[in-house]
Amino acid sequence: MIAALADAGLPPLQGSHFLTTQFDVVPVALIVGALALYLWGVRRNNALHPRHLWPAGKTVAFIAALVTTALSIFTFVGVYDSELFWDHMVQHLLLIMVAAPLFAIASPLQLAWRSTTGTAHLVVTEALRSPVAKFLGHPAVAFVLYAVVIPISHLTVWYNDTLTHESVHNGEHLVFLLVGYMFWRQIFGNDPNAYRLHPALQFFYLFLAIPIDTFTGLSLAGASRELFPAYFATHRNWGPSYVVDLHAGGSIMWVVGDTLMLWPMIPVALRWMHLEERKAVRIDLELDAQAAEEARTGPSGQPPRSINSTRTPSGSVQ
Repeated sequence: MIAALADAGLPPLQGSHFLTTQFDVVPVALIVGALALYLWGVRRNNALHPRHLWPAGKTVAFIAALVTTALSIFTFVGVYDSELFWDHMVQHLLLIMVAAPLFAIASPLQLAWRSTTGTAHLVVTEALRSPVAKFLGHPAVAFVLYAVVIPISHLTVWYNDTLTHESVHNGEHLVFLLVGYMFWRQIFGNDPNAYRLHPALQFFYLFLAIPIDTFTGLSLAGASRELFPAYFATHRNWGPSYVVDLHAGGSIMWVVGDTLMLWPMIPVALRWMHLEERKAVRIDLELDAQAAEEARTGPSGQPPRSINSTRTPSGSVQ
């Protein structure tokens, strides 16, 4: 059984308890290892390509993603995630809606490709060109995975298993980060991918994803009873009732989740408008050039008659 249920005596989440922390060896090692590997890649890239340094913004995004992941696991959010459903929902949103898009912006696959040489570079190149990579990089695959994982992880027995098995709980965190990265890489970053969505398609890609969070949130907010029996084992005698806690988590998923899905639509819409403006300018230039050419040569492609030409009574030009 779980460590979370063993923590049944957690005190009420208030005051100084918001500063509660926990540090497990595996997640700490993964986060520190990921940071070290990424920074090594940045240094290696800058040494190999001094005229094309790795963008500092991508490095900042990667560090921010790791910090967000750490906050969701090591702070009170991770301590109370098996005690309060609304807290667990905050953790989920931090991972899949904040950390995952930041990882996508950081473009780790591009960094891996640019920072390797020799055999390692060939291996990375072949991996990125493989059928598996092409399949996982397809926008439809990413969308379907997101559409499946979000409701199943919150509305089925899977969620209850995360409360009773720590390994399932930790695996869920990795699934959220991986599926979230696959989803958001279609919008942000420039990792090598065989598919590139036009901003118009990116906009509708995000628009179609909103109902997924809405459905999940409303299903939880409208439940008439506690859906996850494992919470009863905590014997919590403080805070909201189990059903109210469930409704609060559903509302967070619905309102906050939809909001976090909406804001990326703004830069996507701006990119779309920018491309349309550039297209309009290009068409205008082409039309202007065509009009100038016709004015010079005439519609038939022949030089226009002189304006000094006159006609005789018989109709011949003098």
